[in-house]
Amino acid sequence: MSRRQFLASAAALGVIAAVRPMRPAQAAMMPSPVGQDRGWFADGKLRYRRDGMAKVTGSKVFAVDIRARDLEGWPDEQSHAMTIHIPRADRIYEGLDLSVLEPDGLMPDVLVDAATAQADGLSMPDPDFYGEFFLPAGQLPPMLGQPVAIGIWHDYERFRAARALIRFNNDIFRWGAEAAQPARAPYGAAQYVRIGGSDPRGADVFSAMKDYVVWPATSPQGVTWPGPDDAAFGAAVRHAAAIRTEFDSPPEGLRVFRRHYSSQSIEHVTMEPENGNAWYDAATGTLHVIGASQSPYSAAEHILHLVTESRFTLNRLDFVTGYTVGYGQKEHQSFPNYVALAALYGEGRPVRLVLDRWQHFQFALKRHPFETDMAIAVDAEGRFQAFTCDMIGDGGGVMNFSPSVGTVAVTAAQSVYYFPKSDLKVEVWPSIGVTAGSMRGYGTLQSMAATEMLVDDIAAEIGMDPIALRRINVIGSGMKNTQGAVPSGQMRIDEILALAEQDPLWTGRAAKKAEYEAANPGMLYGVGFGAVQKDFGTGAEAAVVSLEVTPEGRLAMRHVANEIGAGATTAQMLVVEPFVGRPADEVEFSVQDWPQMPLVTEDQPYTTPQEEEDQLALNPFWVPRFTSPRSASNSAYYFTHASQQAAQMLLRLGLWPAALSIWGGGPDGGQLLPEPVTIADARWQNGMLTARSLEPLSLERLAERAHRDGLVTGACVHTFNRWAWAEADFDIDGQQFRAPIDAISVKWGTGADAAKRARMSDGGYAFVPRVKAYYPPVQRNNAGTVYYAPCATMVELAVSSGSGEVRILSHKTWLECGTQIVPELVSGQLEGGVAMGIGHALYEDLPVGADGPGNGTWNLSRYRIPRASDVAVWTQEGHVLPALSDNDPPKGMAEVVMIPVAAACANAIAQATGHRFDRFPITATRIQEVL
Repeated sequence: MSRRQFLASAAALGVIAAVRPMRPAQAAMMPSPVGQDRGWFADGKLRYRRDGMAKVTGSKVFAVDIRARDLEGWPDEQSHAMTIHIPRADRIYEGLDLSVLEPDGLMPDVLVDAATAQADGLSMPDPDFYGEFFLPAGQLPPMLGQPVAIGIWHDYERFRAARALIRFNNDIFRWGAEAAQPARAPYGAAQYVRIGGSDPRGADVFSAMKDYVVWPATSPQGVTWPGPDDAAFGAAVRHAAAIRTEFDSPPEGLRVFRRHYSSQSIEHVTMEPENGNAWYDAATGTLHVIGASQSPYSAAEHILHLVTESRFTLNRLDFVTGYTVGYGQKEHQSFPNYVALAALYGEGRPVRLVLDRWQHFQFALKRHPFETDMAIAVDAEGRFQAFTCDMIGDGGGVMNFSPSVGTVAVTAAQSVYYFPKSDLKVEVWPSIGVTAGSMRGYGTLQSMAATEMLVDDIAAEIGMDPIALRRINVIGSGMKNTQGAVPSGQMRIDEILALAEQDPLWTGRAAKKAEYEAANPGMLYGVGFGAVQKDFGTGAEAAVVSLEVTPEGRLAMRHVANEIGAGATTAQMLVVEPFVGRPADEVEFSVQDWPQMPLVTEDQPYTTPQEEEDQLALNPFWVPRFTSPRSASNSAYYFTHASQQAAQMLLRLGLWPAALSIWGGGPDGGQLLPEPVTIADARWQNGMLTARSLEPLSLERLAERAHRDGLVTGACVHTFNRWAWAEADFDIDGQQFRAPIDAISVKWGTGADAAKRARMSDGGYAFVPRVKAYYPPVQRNNAGTVYYAPCATMVELAVSSGSGEVRILSHKTWLECGTQIVPELVSGQLEGGVAMGIGHALYEDLPVGADGPGNGTWNLSRYRIPRASDVAVWTQEGHVLPALSDNDPPKGMAEVVMIPVAAACANAIAQATGHRFDRFPITATRIQEVL
């Protein structure tokens, strides 16, 4: 949901709407407000995260910390709400019986259920995506954990006592007859077929990128895949059938390896549970909502439509988003809608709604479990000739992002290899499990881990070193992925494989196994390896950033990025330094109010036909999307591009002309005349702008001259990427140029003439219509991805032959992520990702049926997550490849670092035990069964 579409919705509904960060509240609450400690960056070095001091001193930066009394203008009295979730899905639900609360006077002050919400005109926005608010009495629950009501208590002690009586008490639910779940249509299905030409860098015979993706029909009866004579998809079907036929009857010299793999459902275990605090002021018709969200615009827009069709008057919505940590779990969750609904029934009091850890297990989004069938055809030299992958995913009770997770999963299955031919199919189905949605890895963990396990298996079968087998099949620069798209830039995964192949842990693994097992009777030693590359971005990434310089030479930035734990708000301040001499001095993040950018959009970047988009692009105010949520590891590459374009525009249009003015001052053209300089000669050294042998100039001096001469002192840019950057031609102050942005507004300095001052009417800026836009073709949606970050992990472990327990002895990760913005943040993401991967490989598991977390009995008491002792804290290593050049862009790497360790653990256990496991997690019990 873009800002423009959000505001258009608000206008259509007659509502004043705003989405803003928690900064005004923070100023009153925090002893060390975020960003106000100037010591975070000193002497040209980053000392700690921009938000570091606020966090370690206990400041309130997360929404879960906020109470009504903390917020200016809110009543001090705080009410507390609790969602009540159904624990089973095999009987008709007949209603609630809360009589257990009556003897102690603990009945909720307000109880809202399906009948109440319906009578008041409240319904869940986009119910196909989010599900319904509450299960009505008389219906069969579609899933475990479906909410049936919200109770509101006006004092905390009664709330706490009531919660203790309700938790685990299934007698509060009245049940009717047993009933079977009705058939439901799959959430999504797709097929990607590629037949490469004789040259892996040449034209394809057929591919999704060149031709199309197969989208089959779905119904409650299942998926109807098209036949070979289908008018729309027949060619793809015939090519796919030829691959499958060859696999069934391989020609001489070709061996086909087929395996089945299972990947489990797991819980995010986010440190901040789903939460929110909201207040409905009926006197003014204002709804105030504080929530934790990675997609604040979507959350706010849905709240708008939730309320405006109801009996409640809504004149103004104020949605405030705090810092959060979710790794996908707070991306398009329905919980903010429940927060808003609770506030409407708060009887004038603010209402706080927080899932405790039991409820978080019961209702928060989960990782999709997948059943995967893979096959690779290998020739006599060990070269991969063809690849098939069939994935069946379980999306749980509500669709959410299941169709997208499925397609991302199956298109990532190729891992780091080139396949001349491939046929990839995916289906994602509903179930009674807790809804699965966005989560770190987004389907690619499930598919690539399986591929890496299969490749190791093949190496053992054909008698080849596993890394050597990888190297002869690795995808090279200019080769195509399984969608037929050419990945961006230099493919550096082979550099990583070469380093790993020569690592002493790998070359000495056989000798170390014999030595370790002799010294440790009853222990089995193994070393395993996994290598993957993960896409970053969504194929429709948009951002807005402004950067301006004050007359005194201070840099002020406004940015759409919000903080979800990975340090984006620190990094984005730093990335402008190469172009303006130092990081931004002042910054406002999570900005959603952009009067500087009076753009329009339908926000349909994936579905707008090419002819229609070509016509829309003729309007210089139109863009395909206004801004993106925080997801898909998008900040390092996509947001950095926007930040640096704003800085480059400030340099090109303001600071460089100011420098020329200073250097060219005086008689005979000053010191400038003898030097044939261009902006390409500009260099910042120790905070001073230099060019060839000209006098170094401070930013303060440049700013003073730029303001005096009325040059550009502020630039606000909009960017868009559809697996390639949109570009546009501009004419500003007589400079004609093309840049990888699609919109710009500028601010002239204090000395600007009256005409320029009159033009600065868009939030103090002047919007400059582009001359012409060049958008990447709509067909590039079929690329799946072109931006990859490669990563590999080697794991050394020991397995107890008696208990089956696995002990991680050490692990080493190799990563290529372009230019590191903040190496310490990269290290932190790497270490955390490895820990999550170990948890997925060895410990974490949730049943998807009636015994699953939706029954309300799951918590960390029975859900095993890795501890420090499980992840080899003191023996881990990380190696990051140096950047290719000083302008090698940073790559999104927060997801990829989690994925190879899962396969590496599985492959190490195989070397230790002699048995190849095909199902995660590989628990001690499963190992014990084999041993």
